[in-house]
Amino acid sequence: MHKPSLQSILIGLIPFVAMCFTVVLWDQVHPFVLGLPFNIFWIILWILITPIIMSFAYRSERARIDAQDSGMKGGA
Repeated sequence: MHKPSLQSILIGLIPFVAMCFTVVLWDQVHPFVLGLPFNIFWIILWILITPIIMSFAYRSERARIDAQDSGMKGGA
């Protein structure tokens, strides 16, 4: 089992920070976006974006692990 890299952890934290720590910026009912209050739109937007961001974190981590594993096999 490999420890996750700092890069993949930071990428994975983007949605968490965007949903939890930006409340003071979007905590309002008006304006409406696509017929939804902005705060509901913001949460739904991040729910939809999160899998895309997590796939970047996964690809970053997978590439690092593959490079690390191939380095071990080549040196042995």
